[in-house]
Amino acid sequence: MPTMEPKGTGAVAHVSEGKKRRIRTPEEIVSRYQARIVKAQQAGKLGRVKHLQGMLAHSQSAKVVAVERVLGNEGSKTPGVDGQT
Repeated sequence: MPTMEPKGTGAVAHVSEGKKRRIRTPEEIVSRYQARIVKAQQAGKLGRVKHLQGMLAHSQSAKVVAVERVLGNEGSKTPGVDGQT
């Protein structure tokens, strides 16, 4: 009779020995979405384009990339036209 581990112990019953999956960066995920949008546009699949654009716009990766671009912009630290912030 197999022993039962109590729930919540974090014990792993079976570990797959297949290929290890590499975790993609948010930039890679966004780039892949953009490539798929271009490919669908070139194929004339406008419904697919709209669907992919919606997926990209609402993806966590796109939000992360957008925030990183804004915070990493050196121009964000220079005074604006009013000379203040």
